[in-house]
Amino acid sequence: MELREQIINATIDEFQDKGLKLTMNDVAKRIHISKKTLYKVFENKEELFLAVADYTFAEIKRHEQMVLENPELDLIEKIRRLIIVLPERYKNIGLSNLYPLQDLFPDVYRKTAHYLETDWDATISLLEQGVREGKIRQMPIPIMKAMVESTIQHFMSSQVLVENGISFEQGLQEMIDIIMDGIVMR
Repeated sequence: MELREQIINATIDEFQDKGLKLTMNDVAKRIHISKKTLYKVFENKEELFLAVADYTFAEIKRHEQMVLENPELDLIEKIRRLIIVLPERYKNIGLSNLYPLQDLFPDVYRKTAHYLETDWDATISLLEQGVREGKIRQMPIPIMKAMVESTIQHFMSSQVLVENGISFEQGLQEMIDIIMDGIVMR
């Protein structure tokens, strides 16, 4: 594993432990390098967090591909999983760690929001297939997309999950259950 990737992985681990309070020194110590070496790769904490965002979303795209290629999943299960895809490694990131991102690192927050808003092609294609096959009711897909994006952004920019003792992963699962199954008892 190259040094850049080692630093990014160490940052993810430190983020899980300390949130945005992690220091460059914490990251350097985790992988037994000097801060000077770390600063040769990443100029500052914000640059490091931007790289982590890129890396994280590349991992999400890789996991999306695994969902799409899994022959054991039916269309509906693929849609469910694709909308809330979260690689195993990122499931333990406490939401309270993401909450201050918007104020402390607005560029990182904007980049994260941008990732949420783009590259929906595979999901939209599956939704359209579901409508064509009569497995999903006819609906304006842009509205569903907006609902998912808005919910995830709200999870990241508010304390709603933290205040209610709900993990980010649980929040995503509840969101998709409500979207896919509704709220009416059958």
